[in-house]
Amino acid sequence: MAYQSKRIICTICARGGSKGVPRKNLKPLLNKPLIAYTIEQAIETKCFETIAVSSDDDEILEVSKKFGASILIKRPHDLATDTAAKIPVIQHCVLECENIKNIKYDIVVDLDATSPLRLTSDISNCINLLIKNNVKNVITAMPARRSPYFNLIEITQGVAHLSKQLPNNVVRRQDAPKAYDMNASIYTWKRDELFLSTSVFLDNTAMYEMPEERSIDIDNPIDFKLVELLMREKHE
Repeated sequence: MAYQSKRIICTICARGGSKGVPRKNLKPLLNKPLIAYTIEQAIETKCFETIAVSSDDDEILEVSKKFGASILIKRPHDLATDTAAKIPVIQHCVLECENIKNIKYDIVVDLDATSPLRLTSDISNCINLLIKNNVKNVITAMPARRSPYFNLIEITQGVAHLSKQLPNNVVRRQDAPKAYDMNASIYTWKRDELFLSTSVFLDNTAMYEMPEERSIDIDNPIDFKLVELLMREKHE
């Protein structure tokens, strides 16, 4: 595999506070804490030198250690608020791990703890895409349910209109340019590019496509029930 000679860190950022699903990172999913699935996926890929969990919550860190996280990073308060951006959290986690291990990583992979339906092959494929295509970073997405050229609308001064206009009207969704929804499942960076970034969209960002059934990001109780249903069917 292309990444075997690389030093790769997996970061899993899990804040204690959650408004949509209270304590969702620790909420039992088929009798196992939600965050455990992501830690176990990272271990199963066998490509990470470090699997680090960043949290402001001691219980999340304790559970993460139990399920195999190799480094636990206590997140400072200013990076644990409702308005804190994610990239600085990842940067902080990587720097703390580099200081602890006295090394510098080549690649950073961030896995969202609320996206447990990904496959380990999705993770390794993102890393290989980053290396083989020599891009700065890779994001994951699924085909969009709504097209900005056909049935995604915006309101401007009280008037509804298509989000994006083409010279010729699109009368069938199939004729519109392909559009994708970011699924927030896997973010992959060349390490140095991460520290130059304030956005996940860079001048040569690549996208790895995942199907909708592996792209659910748990943000509310309905998402949680749907993921639970899909996982239950998978294990039956």
